[in-house]
Amino acid sequence: MPKKIAFLMGVHAHQPVGNFPSVLADAHQRCYGPFLRLMARFPEFPFALHVSGWLLDQWLDHDPEDMELLKIMVQRGQAELFTAGYAEPVLAAIPEADRRGQVQFLSQRIHDCFGVKPGGSWLTERVWESSVVSALHQSGVRYVTVDDYHFLCAGVPAERLNGYFTTEEGGERLDIFPIAEGLRYRIPFTQANEVVSYLESMARDDRMEAAIYFDDIEKFGIWPETYEWVYEKGWLEQFIQGILNSPFIEPMTYARYHAQNATRGPVYLPTTSYIEMNEWTLPAQAGEHYAHLVERARNEQTYGQDRPFLRGGIWRNFMMRYPEANHLHKRMLGLSARFHALPALQQTAERRRLLYETQANDAYWHGLFGGLYLPHLRRALYHALLQLEADLDRHHPRPALARYDLDLDGHEEIVLQNGQIQAIIAGNGPAHVLELDVYELAHNFADTLTRQREHYHAKVLTQPDVPPSTGLSNPHDMVQFKHPLCAGDLVFDSTRRALFTDYARRDGERCLLEYDEIRADETDSGVKFLGRAQGARKEISLLTQALLVRYEHPDPVFWSTLEIELNLVMPSCDGPAGRFEFNGEIPGGFGQDIELNGVTQLVLRDEVLGGGVTVGCNMPCRVTSRPCHSVSQSEAGFEKIMQAVTLIFTDFSAPVQNLLMTLTAWPTS
Repeated sequence: MPKKIAFLMGVHAHQPVGNFPSVLADAHQRCYGPFLRLMARFPEFPFALHVSGWLLDQWLDHDPEDMELLKIMVQRGQAELFTAGYAEPVLAAIPEADRRGQVQFLSQRIHDCFGVKPGGSWLTERVWESSVVSALHQSGVRYVTVDDYHFLCAGVPAERLNGYFTTEEGGERLDIFPIAEGLRYRIPFTQANEVVSYLESMARDDRMEAAIYFDDIEKFGIWPETYEWVYEKGWLEQFIQGILNSPFIEPMTYARYHAQNATRGPVYLPTTSYIEMNEWTLPAQAGEHYAHLVERARNEQTYGQDRPFLRGGIWRNFMMRYPEANHLHKRMLGLSARFHALPALQQTAERRRLLYETQANDAYWHGLFGGLYLPHLRRALYHALLQLEADLDRHHPRPALARYDLDLDGHEEIVLQNGQIQAIIAGNGPAHVLELDVYELAHNFADTLTRQREHYHAKVLTQPDVPPSTGLSNPHDMVQFKHPLCAGDLVFDSTRRALFTDYARRDGERCLLEYDEIRADETDSGVKFLGRAQGARKEISLLTQALLVRYEHPDPVFWSTLEIELNLVMPSCDGPAGRFEFNGEIPGGFGQDIELNGVTQLVLRDEVLGGGVTVGCNMPCRVTSRPCHSVSQSEAGFEKIMQAVTLIFTDFSAPVQNLLMTLTAWPTS
């Protein structure tokens, strides 16, 4: 046969559930729309496309002309649509029933809109666990794509990674295509003619091998500098024309190649993701050690052969690294169990949609693109979770009080709920409120983030000078600063941030109050805490629309040393839609440093939330408010993000033995 190489090009389009409408519109204007319109001009150039279900619905609602173009490309066999979980979950991290349900939900949506049933599936963040094989197979998926790195970790020689392989789980078959890293790092960052030449160098004259590419479409217009490079300077059009004009390259869909070529044989892949993810999922200290091992291997020029075995962590480690991700994940699992316990007729499409949205991957992890640090993405998942939970509670009420180890840390949490609000309280140590939900607002006021050290923080302090690039930069290699940062911005927390965390001042030091002998009173839905070492009692209970926290201590000196910290999450953050109200005046916004004296009532009003919070105290005190910022990295550079309004209540006016604080949330109307 003549010397040929099959080129399988696939792109993956996704936006997180809850992303801002302006971001979605900008992404379509700079990337999705131009890409689809350019591809439509070249009907002889086939490609694969995966669009997450939530984003696909956005396109169908807001970009009908581009969807008509896509439908034409699908009908003429140019565009092959891939399926996956509807809300872009990491399949390995959700229950088996939801794996099948999410994939089947999106596959049916694709069939309804475009008239085809997808045979291929994208794997979110290329997270591979063999446990997903069954759900994919039973959902009609016949092949998936993962990185060639996955195969190298299994010991498969690089020279064999030019076709698809076959795995099975319990006898259920699934074929797997290895995505070529050489292409993933060249497209679209290297000159178009150089990529074409690279592809031609892979052609063989004895068999039809495959050059396999499948990566984020956002590289074609959204990543820094890429819109000008890909469209204005013509990279994509030059690339397509170079492929079509080459006598050695035959572009084709995955479906056609899969149908015309046999498997390369069996393979059993280890649990892993792409190599960068395996680094991101490690805690800071382990990440630094991993980076040292990689650097040593590079210096010794053994990294090429060693890297499959310098594997880092696995995606699930994010639940170990970040208590907030773990908390949300376990809340999602509990809600999934309640949903699937319903009779089939009560598993409505709306309830299913809300459940699937709680499983969207972005807010569970952090790396160069992960969204755990972005409050609006966490809020979107809690919004869906609380809407579904409130709906289920109306039809299948829960007890007012429950105790169980929610987050698998070896200690029980205490759950109080009355149908209007819900408090989840740490049953040990600080005995603070880890989650405070107001169902009418579908908002968790404790949805903040504990600041912890990330291994990339060292770059913030060194701020290396990066010489200007003559070509297109890869965000993985860039060091940029979206906001000016200094050492004072890198403050880390020794205690998980929450509501009603208590401290005492001793010899100028701020000491955390930890409670033991925690008891749950099942008669009035109150929870009483006894701090044996300090002699303090703390009681938390619910009214119809308010959380009550009562402190008791016989020693008057205690009240002069007590500090009560609330980390309140207000959706407007440091924007103009949020403000304090005190004694008929507006002392400032949530992003400002504010000190108030003689406070017995403080209002936080938030137009983004559509409501606010009133914090009350039965004795005058001093309130200090500071915005709590985290420092993280994104594709746009290092940035400061406001996570919460930190209120500290001190200097209680009277040496009484009983302090009562209330927190009441309310909608604007």
